[in-house]
Amino acid sequence: MAIELYNDGNHICLMFSDLVEEDGESVQSNQFLIVQDGNGILLDPGGVLTYNELYMAMSRFFPPKKLKYVFASHADPDIIASLPRWLNGSETSLLISRIWSRFVPHFCPQGKTEGRIIELPDEGTLLPFGSTTFQILPAHFLHAEGNLQFYDPVSKILFSGDMGASMMPAHLSMSTVTDFDQHLPFMRGFHTRYMVSNKVCRYWAAMVREVDPEWLVPQHGAPFKGKEMIARFLDWIEGLDCGVDLMTRAMYMAPRTVNISI
Repeated sequence: MAIELYNDGNHICLMFSDLVEEDGESVQSNQFLIVQDGNGILLDPGGVLTYNELYMAMSRFFPPKKLKYVFASHADPDIIASLPRWLNGSETSLLISRIWSRFVPHFCPQGKTEGRIIELPDEGTLLPFGSTTFQILPAHFLHAEGNLQFYDPVSKILFSGDMGASMMPAHLSMSTVTDFDQHLPFMRGFHTRYMVSNKVCRYWAAMVREVDPEWLVPQHGAPFKGKEMIARFLDWIEGLDCGVDLMTRAMYMAPRTVNISI
């Protein structure tokens, strides 16, 4: 089901939170469609489980074959495993960090990505699109080495990838966060493991305060809406020890027992 985050009649932002079944085998993920001036951009469109629903939703606004861009914040399977189907079914180009541009073809048949990958620089870029200009922001090591985020200045939504992600059932992901303290248990474990260090979290938080979004919408879990909730998240993340901050010598010892069921 499409959730309308923004719609002024010309500029529309849709979120899909329930396209991956809650079967315990796959992680919940959000997919996003931005429609502007009769064309569109897909953000982190996901794997093959999400393709048909996204294609049908897009058909309400413009011919899917004319899809302009697919944007990938990084190259995980839950981000762009469906890429071969989008390349076959549309005229789209992929926007992705140059760090991942030579890995992406491994998702596709030989030659399918030729001339259709736009490499994005580490510092990000402005992206003109119809009557607006989007911002692609650097978010490296949060969690991927080449990680980028997408800011829409019309809706004032920061599509923040894994930053702000929460591990929760799909039906809970459809509502915005209203109680930050109650929401924390859904986020803490993910951020302490997947974000590389407090240093880059602090750099990122400072950048987001300058951008000043009104929404922070992650690729997993529930969105944050409003300056108060976003400020609470930024205060929390810039004080969080995570990733390599938490590593000890004891975590790098050769195993001496069988620790799996075989």
